[in-house]
Amino acid sequence: MTAIRLPQGLARRIPVRQILCLLPLALVLVVAVRHRSVLVEGFAHLATAQWPWLVAAVCATCLTWVAAAVTRQGSLVERLPALRLLATQFAAGAANHLLPTGLGASAVNLRFMTVCGVSLARSSAALALYLLAESIARVGLLLALLVAFPGALRLGALLPDRAVAPLLITVAAVLCVAVAVLLLVRRLRTAVFGFVHTALSEARSVHTRPTRVLALWGGSLAFPALQAAGLVMVGLALGLHVPVAHMVVAYLAATVAVALVPTPGGLGSVDAALVVALVAAGGPVAVATAVVLAYRIITLWLPLLPGALTLGALVRLKVI
Repeated sequence: MTAIRLPQGLARRIPVRQILCLLPLALVLVVAVRHRSVLVEGFAHLATAQWPWLVAAVCATCLTWVAAAVTRQGSLVERLPALRLLATQFAAGAANHLLPTGLGASAVNLRFMTVCGVSLARSSAALALYLLAESIARVGLLLALLVAFPGALRLGALLPDRAVAPLLITVAAVLCVAVAVLLLVRRLRTAVFGFVHTALSEARSVHTRPTRVLALWGGSLAFPALQAAGLVMVGLALGLHVPVAHMVVAYLAATVAVALVPTPGGLGSVDAALVVALVAAGGPVAVATAVVLAYRIITLWLPLLPGALTLGALVRLKVI
């Protein structure tokens, strides 16, 4: 296999780092233009809302970045620089809305840890531990609330009886294919087993330190709880007559349901799932739609531009 190298003079003339700094801003512009009608309607709903609840929703959104930073630190034994870690989570939020299925945030955090001197294998293991802990916490919180409030969702509206069997068959088929590929492809099997060994070693090291355990699992629980609190506050601001606990359940159910949908930041899929979940919790369709649009303005669109600027600045400063 022959390596192809650019001439040295040409490589110097291409401002790679400057291009990487401007790329997030260009992507923000593209996304905003494509969803301009959603932006206009969402801001219109915000104008009619009760502002104290909106301020509380903004505060809850800001605290989600703190919770994410705490969880990231909890997944790694080495101490990361706190302020740069927090700025990275803010920038990762913007990257996450521009790339599908969490790839943006994962790439930003992986790069940040490697720049901080953590090996790529251990950075990947810490990333996997973070994702696993966050998933367990989110699903566990949802199950606990469903047990406490069994009537929070009319699940038949979300998942008709006829859809259960095809869904189970699809999940089983995907799992069988994944296992078969893993067993048949030797290189893939070796790589996966090596990664699992590294991840388990990292997880054991983290769980020998009480402060890391508290950060990992406390942050993992706080993150979805704060996200749900933001939705509740927007619902209260717009007069959505649904019990608070039911709104929390609706949020968790919607985000769990769309976790595997490969859209940037859940654009479209999360919005639709949230509306359906809020209606299943007993809210009127029109008000539920208004709440979701306003909530996504606060949590997605308002931080998107400053997050992209922060991302560009971190690239330029070689933090990531």
